[in-house]
Amino acid sequence: MCSGLSALGCKAERARKRRKTLTQFTDFTLLPALQKKLAMANFITPTPVQAGAIPPALDGRDVLATAQTGTGKTLSFLIPIIEGLQKTANAQPQNQGHKQGPQGRGKSPFALILLPTRELAMQVEQAYRNLALDPSLQAALVVGGLSEGPQLQAIRRGARIIVATPGRLEDFLRRKLVQLDQVQILVLDEVDRMLDMGFKPAIKRIVAALPAQHQTLCYSATLESPVTEVVRDYLKNPARIEIGSVLKPAENVRLQTFEVATDKKMPLLEHLLRSEAGSFLVFVRTKHGADRVAKKLSSSGWNATRIHGDRTQAQRSAALKSFSQGQHRVLVATDVAARGIDVAHIAHVVNYDMPKMAEDFVHRVGRTGRASKSGVASTFQAPEEKGDLRRIERALKITMERFRVKVPLTA
Repeated sequence: MCSGLSALGCKAERARKRRKTLTQFTDFTLLPALQKKLAMANFITPTPVQAGAIPPALDGRDVLATAQTGTGKTLSFLIPIIEGLQKTANAQPQNQGHKQGPQGRGKSPFALILLPTRELAMQVEQAYRNLALDPSLQAALVVGGLSEGPQLQAIRRGARIIVATPGRLEDFLRRKLVQLDQVQILVLDEVDRMLDMGFKPAIKRIVAALPAQHQTLCYSATLESPVTEVVRDYLKNPARIEIGSVLKPAENVRLQTFEVATDKKMPLLEHLLRSEAGSFLVFVRTKHGADRVAKKLSSSGWNATRIHGDRTQAQRSAALKSFSQGQHRVLVATDVAARGIDVAHIAHVVNYDMPKMAEDFVHRVGRTGRASKSGVASTFQAPEEKGDLRRIERALKITMERFRVKVPLTA
């Protein structure tokens, strides 16, 4: 059947054909209890990144996956972790087989998941709790901006999974409050964003605390130079999963741009809110700008909230919750804060301020049109920003539909 192919090529061809037949989660070789959990959560058909990444991860291979946001990455690494953790727990007699944690209390972590923001970490930890098969196999959330007491208690009670941002975890390591020398699976999620935020030295020190032999699952929106260095240093012969173009907005998002004077942006935004249904995620450049836009919208009667780096974690969590549950129709956000936004069914993304880079444009626009749903992305372009808009279009090989704002705006 594989005539003309080497043995390695023949094996790869068989693996490729097997992946093509994985059209439902029931096609995966998983524990019956996990299959039942997935069915109860209404996970029937895997997304392309799940179909591509889960089989090699279950086989113990390193995985390098590049995909746009909203493609189901979280489930693609949680399923192999839960499967492996449960099998390990089933094979070990109680209180045996795992090294004790700090101060001799609890067991060492089986898996470590690193993410760029606390909001993403909180969402992943919640997703794990929803799918976990054994309530005793707990996860510890290790992030900045929250009290460290409960985080340390979870570690000392024997959390088998740590979901963390690099800064707080590195602090715990430095203070010898956590040990990672028994970790079997490392996940680097949105590694490009972690590098953008300056976490490369922290990641290096964290990985140095892991055993030499461990599995690494790496996810990134791009494969630019800093990411390729991480791949070279931390992954061994990874299975390569590439879903679509990672430097191009999803095809199911309608892209449109409005040439508009700066003092007409707010009337244009209100015009779009009157004209179109659904939730709006509005991106602005600065924290002050986010406050100003949200307050103006609220004073005009729109249900608007905001999220940016100067707001407390409690305020950011409350804003995300109220937006995701529909209590606020509009969420105004800065780029850094918005890295943690993973809300389903955002109908419209508005670039109130022009993004600085093409990658930022893709990241913003990727908040809508998720999971194959359609979405709209509108970019407000001041007359003097024509060149900036063209540079983004050239970099992404796209052409946006153009409109010129008529004054006065009508509903």
